[in-house]
This record gives sequence, C-alpha cells and structure tokens, in this order.
Amino acid sequence: MDKKNHVPKNELPRERLYMHGAETLRDVELLALFLRTGRVGRHVLEIAEDLLGEWGSLRRLAGCSLEELSQIGGIGPAKAAELKAAFEMGRRMTNVETEAPLLKEGKEIYLFMRPHLQALPYESLWVLLLDPRFRLLERQEISRGSLTQSIAHPREVFKWAIAKRSYAVALVHNHPSGDPAPSQSDIRFTKRLSQAGDLLQLPLIDHVIIGAATISRAPYYSFFEAGML
Repeated sequence: MDKKNHVPKNELPRERLYMHGAETLRDVELLALFLRTGRVGRHVLEIAEDLLGEWGSLRRLAGCSLEELSQIGGIGPAKAAELKAAFEMGRRMTNVETEAPLLKEGKEIYLFMRPHLQALPYESLWVLLLDPRFRLLERQEISRGSLTQSIAHPREVFKWAIAKRSYAVALVHNHPSGDPAPSQSDIRFTKRLSQAGDLLQLPLIDHVIIGAATISRAPYYSFFEAGML
C-alpha cells in the first residue's frame, strides 16, 4: 500500500508548507517537495528519507554531481537536473553581494573610471546609469573618437538609460592629451544632454572629463563642481 495513504493530508509536505510556512519543514520534507513523486511501491517521502540516510545531510547531497544524482534510484536525469539547479540557487543566495559603487560626486566618478580611461590613446565616452541612491546600475561605452574628438548623439545616451529604467545618468570621457579642461564641443554637448535629460526626467548629474594631474591642474574636470550643471 502507498505510504501516502497512511499520512494524513495535513501532514503532507505541501500542505504543511501552506499551513505553517517553509521554515517549519524538515529537510526530508523539503527534499520530497522537489522530488514531487515517488515510484511504484515507494512514496516520495520514503525516497527522500533514503537519500538523506545515504548522504547524511542536504549539504552533502548538494555536493553530488549531476551524474551521481541521476544514478540514485527514484531520481533520474530530469529530477537530478532540478535538484542540482535548486542547490545551485541556494549556493548563490549565500554569496555576499558587493554593493554597487556610489557615484554621486565628480571625484567618485573619476576614481571609478580612471583605470579604464586614463591611458587610452583615443577619446572614449561612457554613460553611467544610476539608481535613486546614485549607485551604479550599469555602464556603457557609447562613443569612441579620435585623439581630439568624440562624437555622440543624446539619443545614444538616453536609450540605454530608458531601457534600464535608470533614475539618473552621468557622463565620463577622457582627454588623451592629459588636459581635462572641456572643449567648446564638450560644453555644447553637455548642455544638450542636460536639456534632454530635463525633458525626459532623467537628470544628468555630472559630466566628468579624465586627464592627468600636474602641479597646476587636477586630474579631472567635473561640470557639476564647476557650476556648469
């Protein structure tokens, strides 16, 4: 007789989860929920008990390869793949996530992008997409220019911001000459971007130009710090 017939319905794993929450389930019950079905003459709870009895714990079972799981009686390739995926999700959730960098000020933007841009022999223009706390969502290179010119259209900037549902954007590019002072084209372009951002309610919080420091100049120029935004 199927063991399920001897287990009151309110004591089955799924019903217990609905009534009392997943945290109240024993390891064997959690495992049984993933296995879902047993085999002829064996209830899924019995198979789960056998598995934990053989391997000792969920942690040790999670260490099994896909091939090892597939060879366990009552599992098979499909269930083995589902179990392996569940164990992998659990492993990833225990990883400590590194908080995205805060990029609210010109110096923060400069320090973040300097390793990528300072030594380039050509101009490279990037857009930084920011969340409401001004932490980085994503960065995207949108233009590469010659030694003296970087060309981009506002739509190239804001299409990424809209697609990623950004709260705000920042621009950053380098001057291979080492002098971070903005050119007239830099100033005009920044003004156009700021106006477009205002219309789209996607504020341009800064445009940082990366150069190289000398005794008489800073290594970067921030439009916001200079009162140009």
